[in-house]
Amino acid sequence: MPRSVSASPTAAAIAPLQTVTVDLPAGGYPIHIGSGALSRLGPLLRERGWTEGRRVLVVSNPDVAGPYGAAVRASLESVGLLVHQLVLEAGEEQKTPRSIGLIHDAAFAARLERSSLMLALGGGVVGDMTGFAAATWLRGLAVVQVPTTLLAMVDAAIGGKTGVNHPGGKNLIGAFHQPDAVVVDPDTLATLPVREFRAGMAEVIKYGVIGDPALFENLEASEDPSSREGLGAERLQEVLQRCAAAKAEVVAADEREAGRRAVLNYGHTLGHVVETLSGYGRVLHGEAVAIGMVAAGALSVELGLWSPADQERQRRLIAACGLPVRWPGFEAEAALRCLRSDKKVRDGRVRFVLPSGLGSVVIRDDISDARVLQVLERLV
Repeated sequence: MPRSVSASPTAAAIAPLQTVTVDLPAGGYPIHIGSGALSRLGPLLRERGWTEGRRVLVVSNPDVAGPYGAAVRASLESVGLLVHQLVLEAGEEQKTPRSIGLIHDAAFAARLERSSLMLALGGGVVGDMTGFAAATWLRGLAVVQVPTTLLAMVDAAIGGKTGVNHPGGKNLIGAFHQPDAVVVDPDTLATLPVREFRAGMAEVIKYGVIGDPALFENLEASEDPSSREGLGAERLQEVLQRCAAAKAEVVAADEREAGRRAVLNYGHTLGHVVETLSGYGRVLHGEAVAIGMVAAGALSVELGLWSPADQERQRRLIAACGLPVRWPGFEAEAALRCLRSDKKVRDGRVRFVLPSGLGSVVIRDDISDARVLQVLERLV
């Protein structure tokens, strides 16, 4: 996938940020990427028209608000924005309608108006919940995504998919609500647990398989892609830019997942089975996606769509990132029930995104339950 990256220094910048633009019919938005971006948040929002006196509700969790909340508040207040903060408990198990109610309560207490803003400071869970709360408060407030996990930086914060989980499945309650801007500061990954960083690498590998073989090969060439230090600052910046450009291109072509955007679900259909049946929070989203990609690749080999050699390259890179590659031993009927409840099912058919080569995928909805179970049993 082509990169769409240009330098975009701000007045306060010591080094220029890189900017990827998401072009949409109703108006695009920037993804600013670079070291120190967090301290430039206020000036960046001022450039977007968020002027003195506007109210901002910053939603975060304790792990992120502790090290970064004060810096975000100071930057926002430096341009005259009126800042209110809400700190929610962390974890996928918090991604429920109850948490959305807490954000709505905070919006009411802060007297947010239609000219106000919600800002998500955290990982994908915070971003999804804040985006959904913004979409549904006063029939829609603007939201800015400030992701602090690798997974959110390369995927969850971009594209406007928001929502919460239902006991029957992941993200079944949600809305499309594009952000006004995305601000990515790789320095915030310094406090990210190693397990969370590795989970984010699953989404990075996904982009390589679905459309960017050069990214995949770049990761293969890394001595240690399982950590921020192992990747190094230069390669990490390139990873963030390439993934943002890839996501921006797909979203611009298919904002509401009517067609092409479905390729971004590579590894997710079977990965959501892992998340749901394991219990939300026990297996991280990226870990589940990693297992889902291995399973989808095995299914693709079974169907003759791609080679065992490419499947082995994918499995090896996933393992090198410290991610799981084995399918859990779920009861067959439970796995099938979960698959059929997936929000991507069309006319009762489960749609699988399957690799046909490094850099290309196909979508199939004609695979029998028996064949799926047969492949999964071999991966246990």
